[in-house]
Amino acid sequence: MTSKNAPVLPAMVTATEIFTRVDYGTAVRAVQDALADGLDPANDFARQVLPVANGQLLLMPTEAAHFVGIKVASVAPGNPALGRERIQGVYLLLDAATLTPLSLLDGAAITTLRTPAVSAAAADYLAPAAVDHLVVFGSGPQAWGHIEAMRAVRSIGRVTIVARDQSRAELFAARVTASGLPARVGRAADISSAQLIVCATTARTPLFDGALVPAECCVIAVGSHEADARELDSVLLARSQLVVEDAATARREAGDVIMALADGSIEPGDLVPLRDLAIGTVAAVEARPRVFKSTGMSWEDLVIATAVYRAGARPAG
Repeated sequence: MTSKNAPVLPAMVTATEIFTRVDYGTAVRAVQDALADGLDPANDFARQVLPVANGQLLLMPTEAAHFVGIKVASVAPGNPALGRERIQGVYLLLDAATLTPLSLLDGAAITTLRTPAVSAAAADYLAPAAVDHLVVFGSGPQAWGHIEAMRAVRSIGRVTIVARDQSRAELFAARVTASGLPARVGRAADISSAQLIVCATTARTPLFDGALVPAECCVIAVGSHEADARELDSVLLARSQLVVEDAATARREAGDVIMALADGSIEPGDLVPLRDLAIGTVAAVEARPRVFKSTGMSWEDLVIATAVYRAGARPAG
């Protein structure tokens, strides 16, 4: 028999409603404000990655002063061939004082919003003020989200799309152009004229020669959270200012970082926490490339879920 005082699980906040409530600009500011106001990613719970027969389950719990949250996500590499999304999930937001469920949100949409928001928050500290040329590796939801998020922090002149599937890349470039930003399909060597590069792929080996990245360029890499997968080579990391969400997490989950540490290209002390940029104790080094390597962390989901919840709780008008 169910107690009459038992909480009723709230209805799902859909992807459409999430993006209606919080746009990329608002999400970027939420991330920056949280870090500037004292949030320390080093205190976050470690993500649990559990292998299952057809992919992975990701469990991402975290807590803050007023809210607790957990995302349960699935990664199924075979899903696109079946017409289903590669990443799916749900996010449960709870009141911190009573642990009462407050909101249930589309977990994939939270990821699609928060990953570009964190990247753009970093790019806002690291990228040149003028970005004429953005090169994006990938043509999926994260590639689109990153273009939108980068437009929230920088004026961008043109975009080059680099992807394995040429027909999909052409369609993606047409979609970007239709949004008002000139885009074309290119190749990896096009990074030589870029001021901003985004890597949002499932690649397991480096996407380009790191020696070709201009010194004034900012590189964002978000595609991997596994120790044996990387989008960036050691050459780039060795010549760059390297920013990560949290040093310990990067040493545990970021293959780009782990392999560069293993081959001696970088040292543990080279890892700059994103929080240090937000609070102003570290500044961008303009004489060399600036790299932000993201693995995704639980605190980021909570920041965005909280913003979505609060936006929905505000009275209309």
